[in-house]
Amino acid sequence: WGLIDRLTCSAMPVSGSQANSLVAPLSDASRAIAHSLSNATTGTASAISALAGSLLSAETGAFPLLILMVVFGLTWNIPELKGFNFKGGIQIRGSLIALWFALAIYTGAFIAENVRAGIQAVSKGQTEAAASLGLRPGRIMNLVILPQALRVIIPPLISQYLNITKNSSLAIAVGYMDVTGTLGGITLNQTGRAIETILLLMLFYLTISLSISAVMNIYNNSIKLKER
Repeated sequence: WGLIDRLTCSAMPVSGSQANSLVAPLSDASRAIAHSLSNATTGTASAISALAGSLLSAETGAFPLLILMVVFGLTWNIPELKGFNFKGGIQIRGSLIALWFALAIYTGAFIAENVRAGIQAVSKGQTEAAASLGLRPGRIMNLVILPQALRVIIPPLISQYLNITKNSSLAIAVGYMDVTGTLGGITLNQTGRAIETILLLMLFYLTISLSISAVMNIYNNSIKLKER
C-alpha cells in the first residue's frame, strides 16, 4: 500500500501556473549563470555558449553539470588545425583505446550473463502480480524485479570487477605501458631489484582488489534480504 501511495502522489497532476512557478526560479538562475559565463575567455566561449543553450533547453539535466564545471574550473578544449598539426584537446593513444575495447567486450559479456541470470532468477509471478496492480513495465523492473535480482547479480559481479582489474595487466600486449609494464618492466630492468619491484606490484594489485571487494561487499550487505 505504501508503494501504491507513493505512485499515486508522484502521478498527481500539476496545473500550468504551478509548473511555471516551479520552473521559473531555475530558469532565472540558469540564465544568470549562462550570462555571467558568456564573458569568459575566447578559448571557451563557444563551448560555454553550447553548454548554456543545453542548460536552457534541459534545465534539470544540465544544471548540475554546469555547476561542477564552474566549481572545478573545467573547460572544453576542441582540437583545431594550426599549421601542420592539430592543437588542443586530449590525445588518446590507440593502444589505450584497444585496451578499453578489449576489456569492455570481454568482461561485458560475462556481466551481461550475470545480469540475465539474476533477472531470470526472479519468479515470473512477481511480474504478473505487479502488473495486476497496474504498474508499468519500467516501474515493475525498477521496483519489483531488480531489487530481488541484485541479490543474485552482485556476488558474481564482484568477481568480474576483480577480474577486469587483473586482466588490465595484459595491456603490454597491445603496447600500452601500465603499472605492470613500468614498475614490473622498466623499473625492474633499470634497478635490478626484482624482489622489491615484484613485491610493490603485488601490493598495488592487492590494495586495489581489497578495496573493490570491501566496497562491493558493503553494498551487497545493504541489499541482502533482511530476516527477522
